[in-house]
Amino acid sequence: MVRSKPRVIVGMSGGVDSSATAALLLEQGYDVVGITLKLWPQDCVSRAEDKCCGPQAVTDARAVCHKLGIPYYLIDEADEFQTKVIRYFADEYKAGRTPNPCVMCNQNLKFGRLIDRADQLGAEFIATGHFARLEKSADGSRMLLKRGRDSRKDQSYFLFSLRQDQLARALFPLGEKTKSDTREVARHCNLKTADKEESMEICFVPDNNYGGFLQQANLVQKHQGDIVDLHGNIVGRHEGIEFYTIGQRKGLGISSPKPLYVVELEPDTNRVIVGDELALERDEFTVDRCNWIAFANPPVEFEATVKIRYNHPGTPATVTPLPGGSAAVKLHSPQRAITPGQAAVFYKDDVVIGGGWITR
Repeated sequence: MVRSKPRVIVGMSGGVDSSATAALLLEQGYDVVGITLKLWPQDCVSRAEDKCCGPQAVTDARAVCHKLGIPYYLIDEADEFQTKVIRYFADEYKAGRTPNPCVMCNQNLKFGRLIDRADQLGAEFIATGHFARLEKSADGSRMLLKRGRDSRKDQSYFLFSLRQDQLARALFPLGEKTKSDTREVARHCNLKTADKEESMEICFVPDNNYGGFLQQANLVQKHQGDIVDLHGNIVGRHEGIEFYTIGQRKGLGISSPKPLYVVELEPDTNRVIVGDELALERDEFTVDRCNWIAFANPPVEFEATVKIRYNHPGTPATVTPLPGGSAAVKLHSPQRAITPGQAAVFYKDDVVIGGGWITR
């Protein structure tokens, strides 16, 4: 095949999406190089054997690149991952917030360190298997991030923090595809990952037991405190606020004539506050560390659809940017379990306007 397009680095996770991404770009004439970032700390290997940070993923990614006839590199970024993702993950729980490590991994590793590697290899672009789309603004001054065409697999939420310089070098070949399309691409190329099961869990917490991971990795130690109701009455005891999240009902270890949920976490007092379902509803909150994609400087106020977590359907809101990179969000109708530490991402139709991190 005659290469008529620039070199592109494909982040290979060992799954079907990144495999199809490499195959599509090769078919389009790009000079494709596959790279897997070795992210796991040594004590994570046994727990993540078949995940995107595990050794089986490396074996699968290498096999795909061999089948496609493209170069493949495995690059150790475990120290960076430990600092920028796992340490952040633990610190957020300690601060009474619920982290979103996938956003941080995209920002710092997949579109941070991977771009550095692209520069070393003379590559103009990097590509991933995210279901999202990119296009230039009407005046050509900005890159716009859009939802993936397949609404069930759209991953634009996880990419809201990318800067313009990162978006300008990104390619998302699956943006117009469905999940079944990607499997067909992989089958057509006889790739071993075509029917590989996808993981919906955080890669370094494969059993979804966040508290267990924090303890096993010696990032958090148990420390008892009070579980109190909205009036300050002690109704139970806990072993650390790190093991709870807003909206949690199960595992509280308390009895009550009506269901109780975690409505607030107080790191300063080491208290878990519980209340009924109505206490979970809010119509106002603030976000900080905002990243604006659709414009360089946000307007005084704008209307948007906001997603308060990845699997949230989105709800209308009025957004008022504030000094210091924060913004006030007024929802048109109250929403349940607005969780500090999670990302709030603003949309106008399919376009990601920007987003920020929900504050306590």
